[in-house]
Amino acid sequence: MTAPDTAASPHEFLHPSHWKATPGYACGVAAEGRMVFLGGLIGWNAEQEFETDDFAGQVRQALENIVAVLAEGGAKPHHIVRMTWYVTDKKEYLGALKELGRAYKDTIGRHYPAMALVQVVALVEDRAKVEIEVTAVVPR
Repeated sequence: MTAPDTAASPHEFLHPSHWKATPGYACGVAAEGRMVFLGGLIGWNAEQEFETDDFAGQVRQALENIVAVLAEGGAKPHHIVRMTWYVTDKKEYLGALKELGRAYKDTIGRHYPAMALVQVVALVEDRAKVEIEVTAVVPR
């Protein structure tokens, strides 16, 4: 992955100049404006049905769900300042990085906010393989 596309974002990405570049995420983001908080979204459709058990497929759907909820709050993907990913299998995540990169760029674009990834034992929905929380800031 490449460095964040700061020209497309209204936010300031924070990265000490003497640190090595980060692959696909920012170390920090400074932002001002209206905050939009999204609860953990998973990879099921609007009818709350899973269309796939494929990890990358669930990520793609979760990201599409994020974009839809952001729109309800008057936000767009480039307003995202933070994402926390909860996955049930770190190895499955790492094994799908290429597909995840495509799904991410197709839905979020080349915008890489501050991110964290945590492996968890399980998610509330048994078929869910990923859950993503998002914070966005829409400039005034």
